[in-house]
Amino acid sequence: MGGRAGFFEVEILDWETKKQLCFLDKVEPNATIREIRLMFHKLYPRWYPARQSIKLDPKGKSLRDEEILQHLPVGTTATLYFKDLGPQIGWTTVFLIEYTGPLFIYFVFYFRMTFVYGLDERFTSSPHPVVNLACICHSFHYIKRLIETVFVHRFSRGTMPLRNIVKNCLYYWGFAAWLAYYINHPLYTPPSYGKKQINFAVIMFLLCEAGNFSIHVALSDLRRNGSKTCKIPYPTKNPFTWLFFFVSCPNYTYEVGTWISFTIMTQCVPVGLFTLLCFIQMTVWAKDKHCTYLREFKDYPSHRMPIIPFLL
Repeated sequence: MGGRAGFFEVEILDWETKKQLCFLDKVEPNATIREIRLMFHKLYPRWYPARQSIKLDPKGKSLRDEEILQHLPVGTTATLYFKDLGPQIGWTTVFLIEYTGPLFIYFVFYFRMTFVYGLDERFTSSPHPVVNLACICHSFHYIKRLIETVFVHRFSRGTMPLRNIVKNCLYYWGFAAWLAYYINHPLYTPPSYGKKQINFAVIMFLLCEAGNFSIHVALSDLRRNGSKTCKIPYPTKNPFTWLFFFVSCPNYTYEVGTWISFTIMTQCVPVGLFTLLCFIQMTVWAKDKHCTYLREFKDYPSHRMPIIPFLL
């Protein structure tokens, strides 16, 4: 491990074949992995930095952009492994596509286009006020998501594989169509307990949306200076962030609460099934994030749970 003051030599091999792809000499000891990606990109223009996974071990995890060469467990001749991640797409673009679809798809059913239900002019609007309210809430939810995508979210990872966009859009767009079809159907029946049930659901919906937004702002503030370093989120003066006392991912807690309230409001089976799937998926994400916090921080609050206080 001697000679740390001099230049490094970096050998980059294919992670599968172990074939040498390039040899970089006179690399500064304080060079970051991002800078090494850019050097590699100059030699292989088709593999832009976002497509590159650079590893110390072929089966290990990718090195982060901000990691510094001389701080890695390597000698002055470092061997790194490259994996092509395939075509990438930015997270901002991903979210804009995912969330714009449900917004407009819902309107197709809400306005009861004749090709959907085959109705004549007498049945182009629902007699139930809750149907209008559901449209307002659904639209508000996705408009909020779009606004957050543009003005609030700061992503630790800049891109995701392009192939995943089809799967994600099928999920969001498909469920939006399924929910909207039944909520706006001519045979739809309103909730069993009438206005009391609807009013309770609306209050719960608005509180959860406010909570979700508050958590996203708090998480964004952790990266205000452009840092991509993982930090422990803590409650702020905003009461909606106090859920951080009990769970690692209160944004998911509030998101699930939003869909539970929408289920109560519409009393619609497809909405309930979508809510269940949301809960399962967000529990997986929350557990992964919770494990990352525990792994990264020895002083991480031990009483926090991933998504449901005291339980899960």
